[in-house]
Amino acid sequence: MEKRSLTIVGHRTSIAIEPEFWAGLEAMAAAKGLPLVALIRQIDEGRSAPNLSSAVRLAVLAWYRDRG
Repeated sequence: MEKRSLTIVGHRTSIAIEPEFWAGLEAMAAAKGLPLVALIRQIDEGRSAPNLSSAVRLAVLAWYRDRG
């Protein structure tokens, strides 16, 4: 697990996910032309998962699935 702290809409939070998911999230942000924090904010606003870490994992998985 790799834990990173960030601020989303003025709220300090942290996300702990595997390095592979961080890499996927960074690739996703680059492909969408967004800063990483902006992408995480979008994921947070649209999530149905119980926590942000799970929502991020699901978003990365969906992005890779939909690309193929």
